Amino acid sequence: MQKPQGRVLFALSLVPLIMVLGNSMIIPVLPTIAHEYNLSAFQSGLLITLFSIPAGIIIPLAGFLSDRIGRKKIILPALLMYGAGGLVAGGAALFSAQPYVWIVVGRVIQGIGAAGTAPIAMALIGDLYPPEHRGHALGVIESTNALGKVLSPILGSLLALIAWYTLFFAFPLFIIPATWMIMRWVEEKETVAPPSFTKYKHDTIFVFHKQGRWLVICFLLGAVQMFFLFGMLFYLAETLDNYTSLSGIVRGFLLALPLLSLTLMSVWTGKHIEHQVERIKMFLITGTLITGGLCTILPFVRGPATVIALLFAGGIGGGLVLPCLNTLITSAVGKAERGIVTSLYNSIRFFGIAAGPAVFGALLDRPLPLFWGTSAACLLLVLLTIRFIHKPGQLKSKHGHFRLFLRSLSNIPKDPG
Repeated sequence: MQKPQGRVLFALSLVPLIMVLGNSMIIPVLPTIAHEYNLSAFQSGLLITLFSIPAGIIIPLAGFLSDRIGRKKIILPALLMYGAGGLVAGGAALFSAQPYVWIVVGRVIQGIGAAGTAPIAMALIGDLYPPEHRGHALGVIESTNALGKVLSPILGSLLALIAWYTLFFAFPLFIIPATWMIMRWVEEKETVAPPSFTKYKHDTIFVFHKQGRWLVICFLLGAVQMFFLFGMLFYLAETLDNYTSLSGIVRGFLLALPLLSLTLMSVWTGKHIEHQVERIKMFLITGTLITGGLCTILPFVRGPATVIALLFAGGIGGGLVLPCLNTLITSAVGKAERGIVTSLYNSIRFFGIAAGPAVFGALLDRPLPLFWGTSAACLLLVLLTIRFIHKPGQLKSKHGHFRLFLRSLSNIPKDPG
């Protein structure tokens, strides 16, 4: 298997960037929407939650279909649906007599479209890139995802200078170049004879029978990172709104700062594990401990500057964990089941995103159980990682890294490539 051209990775990296705008770009304007329609913090948080829950539900179906009919046949229509949801939400703000209800409807449509974007792009990268280059490619994808999180609060704040609802109309514009590039540049091998549904189900069950324990731990590690990240972005937006009188653009820049460390660390981690895959376990433990440690401190912090500084440190934890999870999960199975496995992983991540703003909004006045509960979950996952995710005993060559590492996890009999 040869490494694809750089433009292929560039085109596919636009997919997670666009998808992450769906949540991160709206966070700076949630307080404005709440004031506009007299919403509670919980109700405004639902604009994130009701985007993420449909995505989490539909992602496994999108993954299954992508295994059967091909990745591009899912990604391209999903991008169009994502843009259509933005038009519905923006039109509701302008013309509807019940704008909040129809904005929620638009967000649900966007969430359904999002289900077929980044998760399937991750599976497609797993198909196109050989194991020795997969870690770097997935690190680029995760860093692009993180870069979207960095840019989106700033972009959302800039668009809100026109009117807060203009950001919804930006989504259809974003998908046009990505759709064109994927259509023209990304060549996917046609599925000649997909396995029968019975065999597909049997093979998927077999994967989880052999590797289920560590796969579930990886799923939960990703969900906790997303829960913490989006919950804290929502928490920070509310803190800035309540304790400062800063302009929207300044608040957008401040919301972006904690995500900058996530972006930079994701790039570094992706390149590092390409050559030293044996450090994946150490990175998973270290990153999760950083997140859990911050959660023990945050209940006693009130100043926005200190919260931002702690979240900047928290981005290092997420940047260590997420590229490692992407690499492990896409390398765990063969191409035939890769779509459903990576989609289940992304589905769990989306449920973490959905829970974050809703739980943080409901528990803004009870920070101790909120943060210490998250810290306890991190500690439990660290213990499970130590117990069930093992380091490889011996590494012989760069090209054998993933083969040996995955065998050390679950006695895989052959290269999952």
